[in-house]
Amino acid sequence: MNVSFVDLRAQYLSIKEEIDAAIWQVLDSASFIGGEWVAKFERAFAQYIGRRFCVSCGNGTDAIEVALKAFGIGPGDEVIVPAYTWISTAEAVSNVGAVPVFVDVEEDYYCIDPQLIEGKITSKTKAIIPVHFYGQAANMPAIMQIAQKHQLIVIEDCAQAHGASIEGKKAGNWGHAACFSFYPGKNLGAYGDAGAILIDDERIAETIRRLCNHGQLVKHEHLVEGRNSRLDTIQAAVLSVKLKYLELWTEQRIANARLYTQLLQEQLGGSILPPKVRGNTRHVFHLYVVQCEQRDWIKQYLAKHSIQTAIHYPRALPFLECYAYMGHCPEDFPKSHAMQKRILSLPMYAELTGEQIYYVVNCMKDAILESKQC
Repeated sequence: MNVSFVDLRAQYLSIKEEIDAAIWQVLDSASFIGGEWVAKFERAFAQYIGRRFCVSCGNGTDAIEVALKAFGIGPGDEVIVPAYTWISTAEAVSNVGAVPVFVDVEEDYYCIDPQLIEGKITSKTKAIIPVHFYGQAANMPAIMQIAQKHQLIVIEDCAQAHGASIEGKKAGNWGHAACFSFYPGKNLGAYGDAGAILIDDERIAETIRRLCNHGQLVKHEHLVEGRNSRLDTIQAAVLSVKLKYLELWTEQRIANARLYTQLLQEQLGGSILPPKVRGNTRHVFHLYVVQCEQRDWIKQYLAKHSIQTAIHYPRALPFLECYAYMGHCPEDFPKSHAMQKRILSLPMYAELTGEQIYYVVNCMKDAILESKQC
C-alpha cells in the first residue's frame, strides 16, 4: 500500500467540477489581477475568521512582513517569536530591519511558552508573533494579557491553523492582526502561493492594502513605497471554492487524528508520543506530529514500505546557520533542542482512509520491533 504524505490530487478530484468552473470563469473574463473573485474571497474569509477586514497578498511571509511594517516596526526594534517554527516568522522580522528574539516552546503543545515571554521583553520589544503550530492554537489568553501589560503589538502567525480555535474563538481573531498562508499544502491551500492579513482596524487595513500594491490604492497615486504582493484572481477563485469545504475537511482531519492517537496508544504504548490537544481548543491538525526515540529508524522503515513522512522541522531556528551570529546554545532552548531529534510528521489529510492509518501504525509497530532486534 502507498500512503502519500499529502494527496492534493485526491482533494482536487473531490471538487473538480467546481474548481474547473471557477478557473474557467476567470479565464473567460480575462481578469487575472484583482477583480470580484479577489474581493469575494476577502469578504468570505474575513467573515469566516470573524474579523472586519481581510487584505490578500502574495504569500504568508509577505503577510507577516507587511503587517510588521504597517504597525511601524523596523530597525532598532525587537520582536518575540517562537524558537521552534518555520523560518518565515523570524525571517520576516529581520527583513523589516528588526531583531527576532527567540522564546522556547511548550513541551506538550509546541507553541511559544507564555511563561518565558516576559523574561525576554526589553525596552526595545515592540511585538510578539505567536505561531499556532501544527494546527494547534497558542495560549492566546495568556499572551494577550502579557501584551496588554507591556503595550506590545500581537501579530498571529496562522499559517498552519485555518479554523483552529481556543475558548471557541478562532485563531486569527485574538491579536492586533493575523497572517495566513494559503500555500498548496495548507488546510486551506491555493494552487500556488497566496496569503492574507486579517485585521479590525480600518486605518491599518488601508495601510496594509497600500503596502501590498506599490504604495497605492488608486493607480499612480503612490503615497509611500510599497511592494508587489497581490493575490492573483485564479488563486482567489480556487480559494473561494475550497473555503466552502474547509469545515468538512477539518472535521475529517480531526477524526483521522483521533484514530491515529487511539491506535498508537493501543498498539505502541509509551514508544510513541502522539500529539496532545490543549484543553478547550480545536486542533485542526495541519500536521500530525509524534515524538519517538527511534525517529530516524522508523522514518526509513516507513519509506521502505511506501509511506511518506516528513520532519517539521529538522533544526530549531536559533540553531540555523543564519542565526549563528546570535551565539545561542542548546541550554538556551532545551525543549526546542530536544524535539529536533524526536519529531516525525505522519501522513495527514482529509482524504486519508482508516485503512491507510491502520497500515501506517502497524508499520510503525513493526519498525520498533525490528529496531529492538538489531
